[in-house]
Amino acid sequence: MTGAALRALLVALLIAMPFMLISGVGIDGSQFAMLLALLAAGLVMMEYNSAYPSLIAFRHAPPYNRLRFATIFIAVLILTLVYRGNSDPGTMTQIMTSIGLILGNMTDFPYSPVRLAVLMLPIETPQSEVAAVRMAAGVCYTLSVVMILIFAALVRFYGWPARHGAFNVWVNLPMFDATSGGDVVARLKSHARINLILGFLLPFLIPAGVYAASRSIDFGGLAVPQTLIWTMCLWAFLPASLMMRGIAMARIASMIEDKRRRTYAAAEGLQAV
Repeated sequence: MTGAALRALLVALLIAMPFMLISGVGIDGSQFAMLLALLAAGLVMMEYNSAYPSLIAFRHAPPYNRLRFATIFIAVLILTLVYRGNSDPGTMTQIMTSIGLILGNMTDFPYSPVRLAVLMLPIETPQSEVAAVRMAAGVCYTLSVVMILIFAALVRFYGWPARHGAFNVWVNLPMFDATSGGDVVARLKSHARINLILGFLLPFLIPAGVYAASRSIDFGGLAVPQTLIWTMCLWAFLPASLMMRGIAMARIASMIEDKRRRTYAAAEGLQAV
């Protein structure tokens, strides 16, 4: 109960943070943010307080979800402090602004996802908004890549998730039916490849799709700090989460194969005796 309550509180804080720290938010926006934060907190509370899984994957395989949450929290915090500096400048906001500008300029090179995110904006977009999109995209995409690299290192060098005891596929993959036909290893590998491909391509495909439909899309919402923050987080961290899921499912498939191999070897040894 305590762990579920703490997770729910942190999720609510994450959602409400841009609305609490950035000035200029109306009453309606604040109320909507609080409602959304309470709904998300309630969902997390019920999920982690229940004995049986329902939605959240890898619930008992830390630090998978902790890493995702911490990275998104850092991205939202950096961008929130950058925008807070416009109305309430301080040392911390200046530091975050410098970090955001460095990451935005560093990742804005030809054919990069950040460059594509900037190019999807209409030609008449003010330069201030273009710079804001570049900065937000650079921060979110850089942190998403760091998140993937950290998780890949945990899998490769620290043996995730075997270091935390036995891995229960049903508990940690509630949306994956391991009994619905076909070999579970082949299905896990297939899902892993699909997630990895989608995770790699989506940062490029989303800006291209938005640019193709730019005539029917209103980009004025990106001038609102909260909208820009969550749009860039969704653009960067959804593909990164898919890549993490793909890496995790490939790792689980490898663990099942190794266990099968040991079981078959032990059975052949007993038969030989």
